[in-house]
Amino acid sequence: MRIFFSSILLNILCTYTFAQKPDIAFIKIVSPARENNSVKTSKQFITGLTCPTCTLSINGTGVTVYNTGAFAYEVNLAEGDTMFNVLSNGANGKVISKKVTYAYQKPAPAVPVSKVAIESIETFPDGNLLLQPGDAVSFRVKALPGSKLSIIDGTPLFEQQTTASSIAGIYQGSYVMKAGDNLNKTKPVITLTSPDGFTITSNAKNTLTLMTADMPDKAVTKSNMAYMDYGLGEDRLGGAKIGYLDQGVQVNIIGKVNDAYKIRLAQNRTAFIPGEHLDLLPKGAMTTSNLTGSWKVYGDETYDYVTVGMPAKLPYQSKQLLSPSRLVIDVFGAVSNTNWITQLQNTKEVTDVDYEQVSDDIFRIYINLKHAQHWGHQVYYNGNILVIKIKQQPAVLALNKMTIAVDAGHGGSNDGATGITGAQEKSLTLAVALKLEQSLKAEGVNVQMTRNTTGSVQNEQRFADTRKAWPDLLISIHLNSAGDPLRVQGTSTYYNHIVFKPLSAFILTRMLELGLKEFGNIGAFNFILNRPTEFPNALVETVFISNPEDESKILDPVFQQQIADKIVLGIKDFLANAAKP
Repeated sequence: MRIFFSSILLNILCTYTFAQKPDIAFIKIVSPARENNSVKTSKQFITGLTCPTCTLSINGTGVTVYNTGAFAYEVNLAEGDTMFNVLSNGANGKVISKKVTYAYQKPAPAVPVSKVAIESIETFPDGNLLLQPGDAVSFRVKALPGSKLSIIDGTPLFEQQTTASSIAGIYQGSYVMKAGDNLNKTKPVITLTSPDGFTITSNAKNTLTLMTADMPDKAVTKSNMAYMDYGLGEDRLGGAKIGYLDQGVQVNIIGKVNDAYKIRLAQNRTAFIPGEHLDLLPKGAMTTSNLTGSWKVYGDETYDYVTVGMPAKLPYQSKQLLSPSRLVIDVFGAVSNTNWITQLQNTKEVTDVDYEQVSDDIFRIYINLKHAQHWGHQVYYNGNILVIKIKQQPAVLALNKMTIAVDAGHGGSNDGATGITGAQEKSLTLAVALKLEQSLKAEGVNVQMTRNTTGSVQNEQRFADTRKAWPDLLISIHLNSAGDPLRVQGTSTYYNHIVFKPLSAFILTRMLELGLKEFGNIGAFNFILNRPTEFPNALVETVFISNPEDESKILDPVFQQQIADKIVLGIKDFLANAAKP
């Protein structure tokens, strides 16, 4: 049934691509979307569709037309108006033309403020802030050059020296919060006094609030989906993650930036947790002790366990390390009173355990492992007992003994990237994933699909479901996209945790056998399905759907099957490597 469904899906995908007769000339300009365009960068691309057998030229220059009818052409504009004439010649001699015009004007250079005015105010961190005494807020203000600027209680801002790449009238400085500051959702005032003695004021867009003694300063995590970010930086996938915490873990609040609470893990360690993952505790909530207790180390048929008595559910960070193969777990706020470690002989992966009090408020757990390849771990609390659950290396590293999760990226209302032909990432990932499912099942694999229909499944749900199911491996299928449809193409794989790199590396090596260009094996990747520590996982960006050559390949069902087969071979290579002594 799923093979049949996949064939129908691909027929639907290709219907619009070849809706026109293959030898009758036509032109559909995909980008730019309009005939007349005003742009501020000189490099632009004209992309579109014509009949697959047509010859195409733009201003007399021949342009490659792929078997899908897609084409892409780069233009480098001079200032002013430039017209491009796109001509398509059909086999029957019919000629179709379309025009694209660009009006290119370089962005105007930045100029100093020329009147008594404050043009812009930036704060760092950027956002509405909850701060403690001693915290600093930095300001960057653009205003009339030669003026005197101050903030809040007269703290000066200093005009920066001009350089070849800067202008006059940029003022910077910091304000350090004081215990007596009367700031409660206050937009700080910037005061400017001009060289002629005129004084004006302007308010920053963000608010400052001083954290007072009666405000809640502790919270607990709502679920095991609560995550800690290192800082406030982010990209399209969010901020860099320290890791996830179990439900009910108590954290100390020391500030807030917009909706992200700043927490103190240790004297010299802080992190940020989104407010949606925390419940504030009443003022006065506290841990009565910070002393650790006894340990127990043991195993069952599938997992080894290290359990450590804790005074409360304290926050932690886990790290998987290589050479030697080990786990390191830092528990923040704990102090060693461990004088009893019981280790049973039924462990299959854990060889030794130890601990170190690396600072007054960081208790570090070391767990040495038998095998070089990590198979995953999970950290959680059973009451106040910290449990580190470690996946044993499977007794038989054969494909037909594996449970593998296959993820078809995007789906439902989440289209993902779109190619020049109009092909959507969500449909193509499903087509490849279904073929991979069948290829793995043919090898005797137990396959778990995150989705096997066109419906929508939220990434958070996929993350939670796969962590709960705990497969041996996870493969997520995607298609890449870039702003440059000509130069950027090829295949790539992604991992987050260094100990899972081999899986993505072996798959990439096999993918390159398809003649695809190499875009690389990318680490520390922040995609949500690369974040689980429970199992080796890899994201496969099969090709760049934005590139017409790559797109023509991925639209071919035969090529999709070749991708599935190469991924299977990459998994086999990974298992063979893990089996080495």
